[in-house]
Amino acid sequence: MNLQLFDTGSGQKRPFEPLVPGRVTMYVCGPTVYNYAHIGNARPPVVFDVLARLLRTRYDVTYVRNITDVDDKINRAAKEQCCDISVISSRYRDAYNEDMAALGVLPPDIEPHATDHIGPMCDMISDLIENGHAYAAEGHVLFDVASFDDYGALSGRDLRQMIAGARVEVAPYKKNPQDFVLWKPAADDEPGWESPWGRGRPGWHLECSAMIRKHLGEQIDIHGGGQDLVFPHHENERAQSMCAHGGRTFVNFWLHNGFLSMNATKMSKSLGNVLLVRDLVQSTPGEAIRLALLSAHYRQPLDWTDDTLVEASRKLDRLYGALGKADQALGEAVDAADQIPGPVLDALCDDLNTPKALAALFEIARELNRTDDADKQRVLAADLRAGGNLIGLLAQSSSEWFAANQAGDDAKAIEALIAERAAAKAAKDFATADRIRDDLAANGIRISDGPDGTTWQRTAVAKGAAS
Repeated sequence: MNLQLFDTGSGQKRPFEPLVPGRVTMYVCGPTVYNYAHIGNARPPVVFDVLARLLRTRYDVTYVRNITDVDDKINRAAKEQCCDISVISSRYRDAYNEDMAALGVLPPDIEPHATDHIGPMCDMISDLIENGHAYAAEGHVLFDVASFDDYGALSGRDLRQMIAGARVEVAPYKKNPQDFVLWKPAADDEPGWESPWGRGRPGWHLECSAMIRKHLGEQIDIHGGGQDLVFPHHENERAQSMCAHGGRTFVNFWLHNGFLSMNATKMSKSLGNVLLVRDLVQSTPGEAIRLALLSAHYRQPLDWTDDTLVEASRKLDRLYGALGKADQALGEAVDAADQIPGPVLDALCDDLNTPKALAALFEIARELNRTDDADKQRVLAADLRAGGNLIGLLAQSSSEWFAANQAGDDAKAIEALIAERAAAKAAKDFATADRIRDDLAANGIRISDGPDGTTWQRTAVAKGAAS
């Protein structure tokens, strides 16, 4: 497997080799659990789930994705609901994991919680103070960015320009505007822990560094997250971790996924265009949502439109339809092949190119639809299963997919009408073909003609049906 990944730190695609032969350590920033996850929150776990699946085909992988369970927003919600922060964080942690599971995201090997790592965080702060990279002031402990010459290298920012261009009011206890909090005091009515610097709680950036050191060590292979985390979160993580460990490289590959927008507009509660995963899975198969999230290259922006899930469901109809045809012809469902199809594997090894990998799956499906040779059908169906499974798709049987996602329609009757329409078109009886199409549309069934045949799906409640 000649895997190439784009490293944000170097700004280029590089061949991936683990720091320790045969073993990969990967950390991805997880959720701050104070509310339900929206569709933009789902892109990183889906993307890095594919990467973890790919890496596991060759390496022993330890994948860590954290839970931030202490935060101003969590504190605010707990205060409003008159409960402990653990009530809020547990509720939304469980909801997050349920939602991600619905999208086919496998659980990480380790899911550390910030509140379980206060001791390791205090140890790291002590190391930074001892090494001259942090200072205590008025109950706070801050990282001294000027003490780290390489600050800004990950995000491509110049510290001198940042300081010169600072337009915010600087707290009197800070040496420099960019110095960030490692520990801050907690009010009497806020969650807090005892420390050498007084009762308080850790800064957000410190949490990830301490949990990485605890579970993966001082140096890791891959650190992932959304593009919005490059600065300041990952820049600050990098600075404090390197300074706590004598300047040693912290992360070998930094990977960041692009933003997700809604109809070319940034998602915003004020605009009312935030889509919650929890709501989407009530009306759309999680597998279709997953395919939609993988339809664009992970580093590129993904624009979510009204047709995104319709198109994703249609694509899955095509893939499952090809498998169903083969299952029927062979009289049995074919298991996934032991080897991943070369075009699918090559695409994913090229910086996780999921659009290219999906195109390879559809090419296999086309070949499967075209052949009546039983041996070829068996090989192609096994390849299609194996390639789909690596991406986290095609986990069901064809019959399960269509039964679950076209429930309430008489599927056999619809298929019979589509076959009748095809016969009418072949006989050049276009009036009959158009009438069948219009009758189906009137009953909320949209049909689509393509190179692989005709597919259908429900798009609306039939005329005259009860609402």
